[in-house]
Amino acid sequence: MANKASKPTDALIGHDAWNIQLDKNGNLKHFLTTEGLGSDMLTRILDTAESFANVNEKSVKKVPLLRGKTIVNLFFEASTRTRTTFELAAKRLSADVLNINISTSATSKGETLLDTLKNIQAMHCDMFVVRHSDSGAAHFIANNVAPDISVINAGDGSHAHPTQAMLDMFTIRRRKGHDFGALRVAIVGDVMHSRVARSQIHALNTLNTGEVRVIAPRTLIPVDIEDMGVNVFYDLQNGIADADVVIMLRLQKERMQGAMLPSEQEFYHLYGMTEERLQVARPDAIVMHPGPINRGVEIDSSVADGPRSVILDQVSYGIAVRMAVMTMTLGREKENREPEDAR
Repeated sequence: MANKASKPTDALIGHDAWNIQLDKNGNLKHFLTTEGLGSDMLTRILDTAESFANVNEKSVKKVPLLRGKTIVNLFFEASTRTRTTFELAAKRLSADVLNINISTSATSKGETLLDTLKNIQAMHCDMFVVRHSDSGAAHFIANNVAPDISVINAGDGSHAHPTQAMLDMFTIRRRKGHDFGALRVAIVGDVMHSRVARSQIHALNTLNTGEVRVIAPRTLIPVDIEDMGVNVFYDLQNGIADADVVIMLRLQKERMQGAMLPSEQEFYHLYGMTEERLQVARPDAIVMHPGPINRGVEIDSSVADGPRSVILDQVSYGIAVRMAVMTMTLGREKENREPEDAR
């Protein structure tokens, strides 16, 4: 861990690391975390995503903004939904996409992460989309890539998943309007191990959300969570009462150490979202889940597939949000906003 040149470390995540996300003009260079970015920048991401939201409905689902650019999906951790939406987003921007299978790459044969980066850089790529099991990996890579390469964090350890948070904000804004100050948002489940929850909390508070709540057993609540500007509840019904938005989190069983829960059945009995329990939320409340869903553990199928669920909308909007972040980090945001006849 002490050798900064060989592997990522939690020590690389700090206030100074926020600064590397922006270039000297205050534009997005990397997207590593929602923490530390102002409401103007987050709103800019959402507005840019709005301009891409209808691309999926066109007969030709492509725009030429990133033609000639090469984007590398560097996933050290398994993913289907996130990697697929990043790949689709890049292709719909007309970029060339390279998917690196880490399980069969040189890193599995002993090559260091930094050596892997240098070799891929030598292929003249423009962006790394990074998913890694170590917190701090995306910051480490952003600090060590060539100046002309952008890095997007697709999830690092239990630290951050900024594009997931922003597609969640986009989903909320589309369903509930632009005034986050009027909303009460409840986040339910394994907050302790969820990088999504941390990124959501930072984004919600930056966008001046009326109230942000977290609901979970004591063993799944970080001890300092209230310092992030949330209200903590240990009872599900009290926590989601009068909520406008209910976000269910997946149990991160792969990141738990020791017996943090008696059983999945016990968790569902106390914290699983059912139609009956949802009745205490506002009548027009929406239900979200970053996926993958564990049906019968954190959410009942009747809720996941029901009229209040916007889970599939989240997946669809993920493409537009990732298109937005890619164009912004590669400096093509302005081109997308110009009138068609001016291009």
